[in-house]
Amino acid sequence: MNSPLNSRVEPLERIVVVVPVHDEERLLGSALAHIRPAMDRAENHKRLRTRLIVVLDACTDGSASIAASAAAADTRISVVTTDARCVGAARALGVAAATAGCPGPSLPRWWVANTDADTRVPPDWLELFAEAADAGADALVGTVEPDIAELGPARFAAWRSAYVRAECHPHIHGANLGVRASAYRDAGGFQPVPGNEDVGLVRALRACGATVRSSGEPQVVTSARLRGRTAHGFAGYLSSLPAPGGIGDAIACEETQFVDTVGHRP
Repeated sequence: MNSPLNSRVEPLERIVVVVPVHDEERLLGSALAHIRPAMDRAENHKRLRTRLIVVLDACTDGSASIAASAAAADTRISVVTTDARCVGAARALGVAAATAGCPGPSLPRWWVANTDADTRVPPDWLELFAEAADAGADALVGTVEPDIAELGPARFAAWRSAYVRAECHPHIHGANLGVRASAYRDAGGFQPVPGNEDVGLVRALRACGATVRSSGEPQVVTSARLRGRTAHGFAGYLSSLPAPGGIGDAIACEETQFVDTVGHRP
């Protein structure tokens, strides 16, 4: 079904990727190394143009050097900086930079793919976004899986038993969220909030009539650290899972970066 925002579905011509970064020197290099093959595949298989914007937000570690090296090696990568110390503001800045110069009539043919600096995307990540867009989606909400090497088998098993990976799943992850540029504009974009900016965007997209699809594919692998960068975020949920030898169930959570607005648990 076509979105009310677009009288007809227009095939994509470009995908822009936005990655906010706050002191991620340990994982940023791997994240970028996984995004570049996804860009290559989208260009080779889908004949799409791609671009990657790395947003350095108040970084004090080696993240800037890693981003600069990636940009020097690949002209499709650009780096912008901010001192916002706010993931919502950083994402919004990245989208603005990525779509700067795009004429209004072209916005329905541009797609914004969002992920995080502690996340590894699969090679077909952007292809799956493109297929969903060409089928009529204005946004696609994918799934995540914590890195089992970091999380450990006990917590990983608890995660998997509670997590729904299927069509129409209830989760929202900024680490795996794609949106048509025109729908992003009409929904008001990411808000400058320190968390739940992804949940807010999806809520706004649905409110303005966008076609939002939630699917088990694509799936990304994200960091399983137990102490996060934002309050009430993904790390907080992981830390609540039963540890080896622990007892009890994971706590129920309110709206966060990993649940939908209806309040489902991960």
